[in-house]
Amino acid sequence: MIRCAIIAAVLLASCAGPKPEASAPLGLPPPRQSFSPELVALGRALFFDKRLSADDSISCATCHDPEHGFADGKKLSIGVNGLKGRRNAPTVLNAVYGRLQFWDGRAKDLEDQAGGPMANSLEMNQSHELSVKKLSADTALAAAVERAFGPGPIGIDKIRKALAAYESTLVSGNSPVDRYLFGGDKTALSPAAQRGLAIFDAPNKGRCSTCHAIQRGDALFSDGQFHNLGVGLDSDGEPKDPGRFEVTKRDADRGAFKTPILRNVARTAPYMHDGSLKTLKDVVDFYNGGGNSNSHLDDRIKPLNLNSGERDDLVAFLEALNGDIPKH
Repeated sequence: MIRCAIIAAVLLASCAGPKPEASAPLGLPPPRQSFSPELVALGRALFFDKRLSADDSISCATCHDPEHGFADGKKLSIGVNGLKGRRNAPTVLNAVYGRLQFWDGRAKDLEDQAGGPMANSLEMNQSHELSVKKLSADTALAAAVERAFGPGPIGIDKIRKALAAYESTLVSGNSPVDRYLFGGDKTALSPAAQRGLAIFDAPNKGRCSTCHAIQRGDALFSDGQFHNLGVGLDSDGEPKDPGRFEVTKRDADRGAFKTPILRNVARTAPYMHDGSLKTLKDVVDFYNGGGNSNSHLDDRIKPLNLNSGERDDLVAFLEALNGDIPKH
């Protein structure tokens, strides 16, 4: 069945990836790079291939499920043998635009990120060498690799490049917010969502755009930076998860995590790096209360004092950030 899926993916590849002349969905920047249909098709096949895990039970798509906005809908992701991961799985949608990858920014790009979960003992728990060995035994996959890269053996670099190429096509824009802000359609947002937009952007109200910036043609609703919000504190009131500190070793980065892209946020509950907030209402209420105090709390996190109607309007705006889901 896997071999048939690989062949089918290659045959359907003619429209799989962005071409140089392709334009991005409304509200998003143009594609940074184009990839051959053969490479994108190979990456798609690998994205859904469970042989990249130690017991052939999970694939990249297990934690980045198209039916859950390319996240998984779980508080913490589940790896091989039912092992629970450390963090909530972020969506892959629009990840190509991210400055750094993972909650703590330890990967510089999608290609760098792609190899991590395979070897992670709490995720796919399989060495890169074994992944290459298992895939090399499949003649159909070997042929797909040759179509994408030319003659030569399968290697982990090729696997990572192909996965990154496919993930780079998973872009989602053209949301009601995009149509309202950038497309000139003043009927695209409900009155509640319009009020929510004003709250979101107002420096004396929601102040959300301080970190989730709105910028025409590059509206990712993220500053790509790392902030401590006071999520996931221990009994001493300090972060359980060191976050960005693990990468930089800077004390100021303790408990700091990457600002997520808010596009399709209504599809990717639960929220925060530990999945501790179940709904968008919970998220808005958390920010409204000024996060949780700790010695590394970002100084931009302060109580908002929004009333219940304003909080509801803010949720309505966030729900209007759902865009078109690309074919997968």
